[in-house]
Amino acid sequence: MEANAKKPKAKAHPKLTPTENAALKRLEHDLITDDGIVPATKGRHAIHCLTVIGTIEGHTLSPDAQKTTKYEHVIPQLVDIEEDPEIEGLLVILNTVGGDVEAGLALAELIAGVSKPSATLVLGGGHSIGIPLAVAARHSFIVPTATMTVHPVRHSGMVLGVPQTLRYFEQMQERIVSFVTEHSKITARRFTQLMHNTGELVMDMGTVLDGRQAVEEGLIDELGGLRDALGYLYKEIEK
Repeated sequence: MEANAKKPKAKAHPKLTPTENAALKRLEHDLITDDGIVPATKGRHAIHCLTVIGTIEGHTLSPDAQKTTKYEHVIPQLVDIEEDPEIEGLLVILNTVGGDVEAGLALAELIAGVSKPSATLVLGGGHSIGIPLAVAARHSFIVPTATMTVHPVRHSGMVLGVPQTLRYFEQMQERIVSFVTEHSKITARRFTQLMHNTGELVMDMGTVLDGRQAVEEGLIDELGGLRDALGYLYKEIEK
């Protein structure tokens, strides 16, 4: 290959008419206000910003007054991010109280499977099943004021008091611990210790970690904010 070979020219975007441009602006506005989605930022590289906020809604509907992230809406977005050649990276911003375990794990597995540079940023909170989501990307960030609550699996509704139910909970717990430890620096033993801590939460067992503690425990890769997360993505894209 010649050293001075010319680089292929970037694909030029077709020029939009004023009507088409106005329609595109309205679509972007609706995506932000209705779904909290920024299709692609307009910096040096096209970064898709995906937000995970409120309760992660699974197979059952959450109350109308509750802010939710619907997993059936996020799944096709992640497929589109992987397939769209114009999207160069993925930024997932989290402020979630947790929610449906299976839905959260499904989204975490999809984020982990994205081949493009990806980063997560925890703001406010990344609690419960939000933890697998927070560690799913290639690199994770958390601001100092954010918190993460590590606790065992909970279940609402009717529970049958049989050994099979207890084994089901154990298996679900093992899946969460396995995913978190595979995608972070924390050990399974330490994560389980934090999960079963009885000396911190008044009405429950578990541990609340702030941003610095989450990094010290190896749960999150780095303390940082939006600038740091975007800087990491730009660096990875330009490699």
